Amino acid sequence: MKGGSNVTKEVVYVVSDSVGETAELMVRAVASQFNGGEVEIEHVSYVEDIQDVDKVIRASIETNSIIAYTLVIPSLKNYLQERANEEGIVAVDLMNPLMEAFTQKFKKEPNRQPRLMRKLDANYFRRVEAVEFAVKYDDGQDARGIQRADIVLIGVSRTSKTPLSMYLAHKRYKVANVPLVPEVSPPPELFQISKNKCVGLVITPDKLNEIRKERLKNLGLGVAKYADLDRILEELDYAEKIMKRIGCPIINVSNKAVEETADLLLAMLKKRGVGYRE
Repeated sequence: MKGGSNVTKEVVYVVSDSVGETAELMVRAVASQFNGGEVEIEHVSYVEDIQDVDKVIRASIETNSIIAYTLVIPSLKNYLQERANEEGIVAVDLMNPLMEAFTQKFKKEPNRQPRLMRKLDANYFRRVEAVEFAVKYDDGQDARGIQRADIVLIGVSRTSKTPLSMYLAHKRYKVANVPLVPEVSPPPELFQISKNKCVGLVITPDKLNEIRKERLKNLGLGVAKYADLDRILEELDYAEKIMKRIGCPIINVSNKAVEETADLLLAMLKKRGVGYRE
């Protein structure tokens, strides 16, 4: 045992083939039920071979401590438990009971691959970052996003730029979108990026007319230039010229669901040799 200045703390070795946060949280939760949780946790992370296990066993013998482990590789897990039994060390497999329950209930075998949680966490945080990016650089709010984005969507109003940006963000792509309006010059950054990461969205005039009329109706507004067919034709013509100038791929979103457009977009960019994540 190791001693503090006033209070003697029991030692628990937290052994993991990853960082060991799961085991530490469980140990602290249990320790809190005993005299305020006065235990000293010794981390042994990224255990990869029996030499690592042997070091833990020797240290546990010296300190008369408990081992709490979250090893998923069967050979290491079994070796640690066997050595602990031989030396009379209390060793607790924190994951096995729940893993066995999953196996029995879902009739599936676990991957038994270390550090999967870290991969899941990384994917989660990339998704959060991508969603925040899409919100920040939506509708041309900040032209700096154009150069930072994985994908840049351009098109006239109501061509699904924002819904598509959010959908792609949930797939971990950083997406900026820029509206094309005849009276407003496109940001210079749009012509400085690779044409392969820019995608133009177009739509048939009658479909856009229908969508915009419905939009005005939902807003409680009457007839407006926004839904005027001549105005729509002017906007679409202007947008097409910008897209041709950039040389980017173009997708017609008429009667397409966001998911369908996203799949088409990613397949199109992949063909162009753009290495986006799966």
